[in-house]
Amino acid sequence: MSNEVFTAHRDLLVGVAYRLLGSMADAEDVVQDAWLRWSGVDQATVADPKAYLITVTTRLAIDRMRRTKARREAYVGPWLPEPISTAPDVSEHVELADSVELALLVVLETLSPLERAVYVLREAFGLPFDDIAGIIGREPAAARQLARRARDHVQQRQPRFDVDRAQRREMTERFLAACGTGDLRALTELLASDVRLVSDAGGKAKAPVRVINGADKVSRFLIAVSSEAGVHTFLASAGGPPVSFRVGVTDVNGGPAIVAWVDGQPVTVFSLVVRDGLVDTIYLLANPEKLAALSHRVGPAASEGA
Repeated sequence: MSNEVFTAHRDLLVGVAYRLLGSMADAEDVVQDAWLRWSGVDQATVADPKAYLITVTTRLAIDRMRRTKARREAYVGPWLPEPISTAPDVSEHVELADSVELALLVVLETLSPLERAVYVLREAFGLPFDDIAGIIGREPAAARQLARRARDHVQQRQPRFDVDRAQRREMTERFLAACGTGDLRALTELLASDVRLVSDAGGKAKAPVRVINGADKVSRFLIAVSSEAGVHTFLASAGGPPVSFRVGVTDVNGGPAIVAWVDGQPVTVFSLVVRDGLVDTIYLLANPEKLAALSHRVGPAASEGA
């Protein structure tokens, strides 16, 4: 029976942990630890298994956030969340898709562990403040204060998406076409003058270790890496000549993204933030350890209200 109860809520727990940690590998570890806690408790004394499991998972994730802070500060280059594949039906539920947007997860990295926990439990899963207070070991008034502080912080920093998902996909496809054809002018016209390209390779693949700023520098970098010579150089850094190579637009973290696949394995992800009709920020993920998470999906089952 304990296996069945845990399995019924496992996707939900992974969804909570991923939003708290920005890492599917860490989320899976936390959920495994939650299973060990669950299997060791007298389950007859647990009145609400779902609430209990969310509480255990959240507390374990908070502990892990505190432990991984130093590790991320020593990371080579910018640290970005692990991208995940999201099922099409997630994208139809805007509130669920938005809660795993890479742009939002990047902002959540700047919150304290408690602020992030309260924000995720409230904004993504709609838990009452009384329940959240019990989970984090604070009074409801303190939980509300943390939520208000976190929400204000996110609203100040989170990009506002002023285009619908169909328009974002069209923009992403135009971006891919311009890169693929080497059309510098067409690409530059898609970019905001102050566009930023933030890349995360963790020192394990060829990618800039500093943020590239400005439409001219960003567009020239993208055309260079999209050229035949650039592709071959990148693939060599990714492990040698491929048997197969393909690039396409697919659904990643609730929105369209460009993914390059070598021999069936993802090697690069480009996720665009569009604002005022132009590309405002480009997230480039090339750390092979993080791209393994693209085989995971966080769908509605993982995002049901608790």
